[in-house]
Amino acid sequence: MAKGKTSVYFCQNCGFESTKWMGQCPGCKEWNTFVEEIVDRKAPTSSVKKALEEAKPMPLSAISSADEERVSTSMKELDRVLGGGIVKGSLVLVGGDPGIGKSTLLLQVCKNLSNKNLSVLYVSGEESLQQIKIRAERIGTFTDTLELLCETNLDIIKEVIARKKPEVVIIDSIQTMFNENVGSAPGSVSQVREATSVFMQIAKGMGISIFIVGHVTKEGVVAGPRVLEHMVDTVLYFEGDRHESYRILRGVKNRFGSTNEIGVFEMRNVGLVEVENPSEFMLSGKPIGASGSVVACSMEGTRPILLEIQALICNTNFGNPRRTATGTDYNRVNLLMAVLEKRLGMRLSECDAYVNIAGGIRMNEPAIDLGIVLAIISSKLDKPIDEKTICFGEVGLSGEVRGVSMAEQRVLEAKKLGFERCILPQVCKTGFLHNIEGIELIGVSNVKEAVEAIR
Repeated sequence: MAKGKTSVYFCQNCGFESTKWMGQCPGCKEWNTFVEEIVDRKAPTSSVKKALEEAKPMPLSAISSADEERVSTSMKELDRVLGGGIVKGSLVLVGGDPGIGKSTLLLQVCKNLSNKNLSVLYVSGEESLQQIKIRAERIGTFTDTLELLCETNLDIIKEVIARKKPEVVIIDSIQTMFNENVGSAPGSVSQVREATSVFMQIAKGMGISIFIVGHVTKEGVVAGPRVLEHMVDTVLYFEGDRHESYRILRGVKNRFGSTNEIGVFEMRNVGLVEVENPSEFMLSGKPIGASGSVVACSMEGTRPILLEIQALICNTNFGNPRRTATGTDYNRVNLLMAVLEKRLGMRLSECDAYVNIAGGIRMNEPAIDLGIVLAIISSKLDKPIDEKTICFGEVGLSGEVRGVSMAEQRVLEAKKLGFERCILPQVCKTGFLHNIEGIELIGVSNVKEAVEAIR
């Protein structure tokens, strides 16, 4: 292949590559998304040839298996999601809706790290230095080990990092970075891919931990090519409603830890405040003596979270009943209502159904099935469930209540918060390794037994 500059066309939506321009992308079927880029195919330089000569494969037995060097962010919730802290030389992507608090969270991380005398460089492509200063004054006091840079040119940023050699770098945001050698506009697939590649080389080559902020699309995924999420080491999503005070930080990819953990924060006028016991705030304001309300237990990684499930069942005024689910899967609610209608003979096809998980959190674990079922039954029969009762368990299509993992930890969390009765799958009750005193355990095998347990 001849060396030199050649024209290549990329789809800005999915990253599909073609040697010629096309009106419709064969990959994503979108129209008019191809842009032309100049690719410089150079011959190997002397430095590359020298690197090739020095490259030597190593046997697996010769590689040290020591733990990664981690730095605590002084935020227990963030450290939990990261797997114990920031890994040296890692590349972390933080995504979330506009205004959700991504920049505030990372600025607080900068504050904590700078207080430990770690050198931090905050690169902003969206805000001026004065805007960042105003937000920083609201958060607290910063040391001089934090330095700010307002720049979007990748070449300049790369040179500044090479000169300053900070230990942590924040890039806010990746969609504003651009490379002059790439012909497309900032935020395009090609620019995002090129910028991420540059920061990955810096992180791995210089051992610098880099956080990059990514915008999300209306579908809730990070804008840009999917290769962006494959290139980074960790992908964190900041979730929540901008009009609510609570935020959920969820890990969807982590090469250095579990992806099942979540961190809970509350947005206040001084920034984000950690919520160390999410169960307490999820249950705050729970009504007493109201039908259609029950407490269930879900697991997020190693953390049991108690949440209130609410249901409202009433006769419909229209030909087609209305079904609404907030905080959980809509199709799962319809499935559980079909199970109740078939296995218990409960007529729900003529009723409107509204199911809500209070607190603004979203849970899809099958263990909350039993809570949804009992809340629906309680609302339909207009019979309140004792406020000291908690439940968990997966419900199958035959009406059976299946076992769930980590049942003992769920019961212990319920006992710690003062619950006196726990409705759980029979198979979980018989599988406990230790006797748990102070809380009554009611094992059920199907939804009929669960109904009897609340009467």
